[in-house]
Amino acid sequence: MSGLTQDDIQRMRGELFIEGPEARRRLSRYWLLLPLSAVIASAGVVSDSTATVIGAMIVAPLMTPILGIVLSVVLADGPNLRRSLLLVVTGAAAVVLLAWILGLLVPYPVVAATSSQVASRISPRIVDLVAALATGAVGSVALARSDISDTLPGVAIAISLVPPLAVVGLTLESGAPHQALGSLLLFITNVIAILASGIVVMTLYRVRRNSDSAAHRALRPSGAVILVGLLLLAVIVPLWINSEHFDQSSIRLTGVEAVANHWASSAGWSVLGVSNTADKVLIDVTGPNPPPSLRDLRQELDSAGLGNFDVRVQMLAGRYAPVPR
Repeated sequence: MSGLTQDDIQRMRGELFIEGPEARRRLSRYWLLLPLSAVIASAGVVSDSTATVIGAMIVAPLMTPILGIVLSVVLADGPNLRRSLLLVVTGAAAVVLLAWILGLLVPYPVVAATSSQVASRISPRIVDLVAALATGAVGSVALARSDISDTLPGVAIAISLVPPLAVVGLTLESGAPHQALGSLLLFITNVIAILASGIVVMTLYRVRRNSDSAAHRALRPSGAVILVGLLLLAVIVPLWINSEHFDQSSIRLTGVEAVANHWASSAGWSVLGVSNTADKVLIDVTGPNPPPSLRDLRQELDSAGLGNFDVRVQMLAGRYAPVPR
């Protein structure tokens, strides 16, 4: 990668840092868009609308101060580093608080059982970290190269920042702190990934070397880089645990579903659904009397090596009756 010019660095500072004569206007823009994106994200989670949640991702301005942290670290710009950190922390807290308040208006709990938007954000895995690292790299490259800045809306959609925070507030209000913690882990993972990949990209573009500030050259950003690296290692542990649990649950669900389909179809019954809970597998089946034998199902599960799982079956016996003309 070729190094950036001083004009490029000044352009990035103007896009990311809240300083100079435009500071008040840019700060008011941030605090105008952030609450609106929080409301949109919360509404999308409550209504279980993917399109609405995507809209919140595009509106949300949180990516700007996060990339501001990246540039501040590379330039060793202490004042802007503190300002960017403060914007991220206070912005995240504001989104959680707004989502919690909006949750008071919902007459039912907004949890994984009632919203797929919640369910998809409470158990982040290693693959989420990999995607966030790649997305953060794209965002940093788009910032450094003005000729590909049109990819930034795609980066905003790919990286999930405000929606996980909205899930944190809604699930806390619904009395599900464990789910809130999982969604907070997703947000922290995404932020750390953006910082890590962004610092790498900015280093490859030799941003610090091309900065003309002697004061910045006198400072060393190594401490912040080491901290980001340690945070990255720290989030890998819970993400790895979640990945292992998800893989085991998927294998268990796939195996039980295959056996259940064979067992039910042999008696003329149909499997309506197979689902996982924390410690058991639930099977819903329907068909005409007489129902198939549960002992036969247990034998088939044992033969398939699935005998250690606690399996529960809900049987809905019945038949279709013609409506008289």
